[in-house]
Amino acid sequence: MRPTGRRVLVSGASRGLGRALAHAFAANGDRVAVHYASRADEARTTLDSLPGTGHALTGGDLTDPAGAARVADAAASSLGGLDVLVNNAAVNTRHPLPDTPYDAWVAAWQQHVAVNLLATANLSHLAARRMIDQGTGGRIVNIGSRGAFRGEPDHPAYGATKAAVHALGQSLAVSLAPYGIAVASVAPGFFATERVAPRLTGPEGDAIRAQSPFGRVGTPEEIAAAVLWLASPAAEWSSGTILDLNGASHLRT
Repeated sequence: MRPTGRRVLVSGASRGLGRALAHAFAANGDRVAVHYASRADEARTTLDSLPGTGHALTGGDLTDPAGAARVADAAASSLGGLDVLVNNAAVNTRHPLPDTPYDAWVAAWQQHVAVNLLATANLSHLAARRMIDQGTGGRIVNIGSRGAFRGEPDHPAYGATKAAVHALGQSLAVSLAPYGIAVASVAPGFFATERVAPRLTGPEGDAIRAQSPFGRVGTPEEIAAAVLWLASPAAEWSSGTILDLNGASHLRT
């Protein structure tokens, strides 16, 4: 694994954490394929903001296996291969059981499984096969969640699928190690993005910040810095880990 100049695919990179991840790798001297599902204009803004050259834009529906294959093909073609995959694309919609009609409940679960779990599994296969064929090792880092451990009563499918992503990462860490491919996950707590800005400025903002003894929420840049390290040559021995990034708001033993 090279420490810089790598070929990196970041899924769901049009804004928020995905944008911060793309920027962190580009600032490291890597070339980044910025993936988006539907936010083409925002993805272009991400691409145009990246330092360095040789970056690419690749759109596609990851919930469609053929679409995921097209995304991986386009990224590898634009970059000349793949060395790092960051599985960031995800959905998180509210669906508490007591208040959610059955049809809406089923739809929420199907969407979360399709985006958060199956798209992650399929894109991991597509990227890992390229890394194996290249023979130069690689890195896969999954964006999981604190919710996988503490429970998400208003977002149960999100918590469940993120727990599955953690388990997937550990299984792949074992199977891919002989090929020099390390796989790890991060489990962020609440962090500030455009999507959650209304919650932080609204009535529940103080309670959200009080979840951490630091009295604040995380930043996308803090999460991206941890992902960048897990994708580095120095982090090979951390393969299989699930790294908590929650400001001591939820502690595991």
